[in-house]
Amino acid sequence: MGELRLVELSASTIVAVNNMSLKPGQEQYLAPVSYGIAATVVNPQTTWQRVVVDGDEVVGFVSANFDPDEPQEHFQSVLWRINVDADDQGRGVGRFAVAQLLEEARRREMHRVNVIYEAGEGGPELFFERVGFTPVGETEYGEVIAEIRL
Repeated sequence: MGELRLVELSASTIVAVNNMSLKPGQEQYLAPVSYGIAATVVNPQTTWQRVVVDGDEVVGFVSANFDPDEPQEHFQSVLWRINVDADDQGRGVGRFAVAQLLEEARRREMHRVNVIYEAGEGGPELFFERVGFTPVGETEYGEVIAEIRL
């Protein structure tokens, strides 16, 4: 693995992000990338989207929202999406993306970062636990709400 770095989502990286592959079974836990990218249009002041690159290769994508005025506390600072290309999973790309997200949350003076996910075999639960998220509740639809306190 080369030097990982974050770049803003742009016209030059969006196609690569949309073409990232998943491991079998992961697609059931992840909405199409275009859903996450659309958030920038809806909430450009609060949406934070970055592409993880290794050299010149796009290897991951992370999307979050920071809105201290959001009435639902678990949506004030939330990791909406993280995905790592299937061939690059297990190399620390996701851990790097979460670490950068936490730095951004601290910079914005947030006190926690939440994530909401569906538990299940092949899902993201183990990853989120390994990077420090702790389950704190669930949504009305049975999804897990987990957080990292800063």
